[in-house]
Amino acid sequence: MDEIAVRAPGIAVAGALGVALLLAGCTGSPDPGVVSPSPTDSASAAASDDPWDGAVTAETEAVAEGLPVPWGMAPLPGGRFLVTMRDDAALAVVHPSGDVEPLDASGDAQELADQTVPDGEGGLLGVAVDPDDAGPMFTVFLYRTGEQDNAVLRAELDLDGMELRDLTTILDGIPSASNHNGGRLALGPDGYLYVTTGDAGDTANAQDPESLGGKILRITPDGEPAPGNPDAGSPVWSLGHRNVQGLGWDASGRMFASEFGQDQLDELNVIEPGGNYGWPDVEGPGEGFEPPPGVTFTDPVAWWPTSEASPSGIAVTEEAVYLASLRGERLWRVPLLGTASDVADGESPGFGEPQALLEGEFGRLRAVHAGADGELYVLTNNTDGRGTPSAEDDRLLHVTLTPAG
Repeated sequence: MDEIAVRAPGIAVAGALGVALLLAGCTGSPDPGVVSPSPTDSASAAASDDPWDGAVTAETEAVAEGLPVPWGMAPLPGGRFLVTMRDDAALAVVHPSGDVEPLDASGDAQELADQTVPDGEGGLLGVAVDPDDAGPMFTVFLYRTGEQDNAVLRAELDLDGMELRDLTTILDGIPSASNHNGGRLALGPDGYLYVTTGDAGDTANAQDPESLGGKILRITPDGEPAPGNPDAGSPVWSLGHRNVQGLGWDASGRMFASEFGQDQLDELNVIEPGGNYGWPDVEGPGEGFEPPPGVTFTDPVAWWPTSEASPSGIAVTEEAVYLASLRGERLWRVPLLGTASDVADGESPGFGEPQALLEGEFGRLRAVHAGADGELYVLTNNTDGRGTPSAEDDRLLHVTLTPAG
């Protein structure tokens, strides 16, 4: 096992939206920024004696190796994961033993492969499994890039037969390209399916309410706009995004999303229904920029130089937000402050000091999933054509966290 303990610069801020911390910039990179905390929040952060508010150590071990361009993963009972392989347009079950068991490639799995067209960053991307299913049959949702568009599909996974059944397209017409495809799927605490999309290289998509590109979508399991959406006839939950690839919720119900910047600043956002996050007019905070009349942009709560992040998947635990970074080749950890009673009262805690974990140890990191308390699972992504793969890549890593103090 490798043990890593890295402390971030001594910056800790919080605010009304759980306003965050900024990670230190590197020489030659754009300056990072930060929203100043209120005095009350600063005092609360300083007074915290929770050991998880400070730095942690991380011990890692490989669960599985030799995964070809893995992209998404979803937990299954018994410590297993359903993993998508982007370029092969295939799925496999990864067991705690390290065994990698591909699904039967015939039938509906073959249909899925036939309609998936890997191109650049496109292919078979996100996956989500209904957590209410006990098995051996599970409802799964998949995001694939096709010849004309990106689409969300639903299928039944039979773990006894290791096969897909009843593959159905529930939402199509999402703009696609060789990059900026979004692709993350997550079932929210409200039971609805959230879908991240990219602008597909056409920046106008992000601000166009009629386009499904550059958005976070919220739909029913049948692909219809979910009840309570900002526009009752639209699946759009938020807009003004360049390329969102991470979604998660804290215990108070606050929704987080990670977003790729263009060449200056990557973002961590708190997502509000109907929120406009500014792309392509602003990248990072919109200080000094005047939105069009009648439009309000929501600033990110944290932003980093793209060389230090390029965040893809995220995981939100009771104690922190974790962001898997591709170009940055590290796992960013931002502690969540506050107490259990704060969350029980519906309050969203602020943030503590950020910390870089696994920096440069395993190359590009694509996805992260929260396991039991103090445990994470991380997918590397070095075989995607942009990394430098080792003989073991790509890997599913098990990470055990311990407070450093």
